[in-house]
Amino acid sequence: MIEAPVNRFKARLAAGETQWGVWNSLASPVAAEALSLVGFDWMLFDTEHSPVEVASLQPILQAAATGSAAAVARPAWNDKVLIKKLLDIGVQTLLVPFVETPEEAAAAVRATRYPPEGIRGVAGSTRASRYGMATDYLKKANEQICVLVQIETADALARLEEIAAVDGVDGVFIGPSDLSASMGHLGNPGAPEVQDAIRAAAGRIAAAGKVPGILATRAQDATRYRNWGYRFVAGGVDTGLLVGAARSLLASLAENGGDEA
Repeated sequence: MIEAPVNRFKARLAAGETQWGVWNSLASPVAAEALSLVGFDWMLFDTEHSPVEVASLQPILQAAATGSAAAVARPAWNDKVLIKKLLDIGVQTLLVPFVETPEEAAAAVRATRYPPEGIRGVAGSTRASRYGMATDYLKKANEQICVLVQIETADALARLEEIAAVDGVDGVFIGPSDLSASMGHLGNPGAPEVQDAIRAAAGRIAAAGKVPGILATRAQDATRYRNWGYRFVAGGVDTGLLVGAARSLLASLAENGGDEA
């Protein structure tokens, strides 16, 4: 018997475990499959700041299913149609961008739930339901969907407790780059004012009974955020890792690759 999939990422969030992740924005099943085998707990598949569309995301998810990393997907916007499409291709955990109010958070949750809890449309033969072969999918889907909302501005941060209090929100994710821009520090998430806000946000999210998450681009930042209480932390972005490794290689070649006698 084929059963509906269990959301391991959501279960581990509820258990209070720290989960290390990596950001995936390359429109490549090969890159996704390779990264899935590294050993990360989760991978974020980005359709907001990448050329990846819904149709091209499905083969990327299929490739990434080779490894052990749980799939998290970010829709391009907090849009019920985009959310429905991601759910139908098998996404169980969504990171919803630019949530500014509790009303927007509630709308995101409703978009992920079948009636009467929400407004998700019903399709009988999708990847999510194992192409209709997981006959228990409609009964179990709502409880297995994980909703993470992304706080990206100072205005949203001021309403953090109200947003986190929304029923059905499992975690609150801080976006350091956009938050720093909204606080007047464009391109400088390391500004002391921004870092103070990020540190305080972890405690505020936890106090509201939800799980804090964040993106870092360096291991030392990721470790610091974990020590501040963040429990799902992305430690790098695939494009940055690729370019960084390539630049380091080129610098090493230039330094050590002089003509030999």
